[in-house]
Amino acid sequence: MNWSALDWGILGPALAAGLLVLLTHVALGARVLDKGIVFIDLAIAQIAGLGVIGADALGLPEGGVAVQAAAVTAALLGALVLTWTEKRWPVTQEALIGVMFVLASCAGILMLSNNPHGGEHLKDLLVGQILWVGKTQIGWLALVTAVLGIAMATGLVERLGRFGFYGTFAIAVTASVQLVGVYLVFTSLIVPALATRGMAGRARYVAGYVVGAIGYALGLALSALLDLPSGAVIVWVLAATAVAFGLLKGRWVSVPASAARVNG
Repeated sequence: MNWSALDWGILGPALAAGLLVLLTHVALGARVLDKGIVFIDLAIAQIAGLGVIGADALGLPEGGVAVQAAAVTAALLGALVLTWTEKRWPVTQEALIGVMFVLASCAGILMLSNNPHGGEHLKDLLVGQILWVGKTQIGWLALVTAVLGIAMATGLVERLGRFGFYGTFAIAVTASVQLVGVYLVFTSLIVPALATRGMAGRARYVAGYVVGAIGYALGLALSALLDLPSGAVIVWVLAATAVAFGLLKGRWVSVPASAARVNG
């Protein structure tokens, strides 16, 4: 192991980005899981990525305002479509979300087919470049996170109905997918939600955030020590952390129940 690789100057901003992503994704992931539409994060993230690919194909400056606008616009259009399909065909919504993900993925592949760096672009979209997050990107992510947090805390999202949820989801995912990639977006949303399923209220969100934070911190450190791709390592470590928490949670629940039977 290369202990000198634990450079806070590199790992610090990456961890900050991961913690900011979790602030919105833990709560949204719990709602997604409860609604039974787990593919939505993959679909919206892929649609946002399609916007980035389209902007790149037009020659727009990488990481510029125009690229961000293209990603947000694509994601919000996807949110509008999902709002309509949920109203029109609620029973098949999950299947339709899966179809949208596949269509967006294939569209991205087609758009990059003649790009000599297409494979690299696809890899960046899927696994992200979390180790190379800059202060400007973190600043924008913090601003978007704050705005979305206020909207969710004040009930504005609920007052906007179906589109409130899908629109919030689209903006949150667009802000994070370019930093951490599609795989980590999905993991940040679903894995903490799975680990804390059965818990209620604020306790579930706090526990989910702790699970996610431990996963990001340990994953980043391990990827640096072993010189492995950070995004992929974080996904595995976050999943392992969630499994460990789930086992501990089961013991916490069963011990009081057993004690109650003995005392009874």
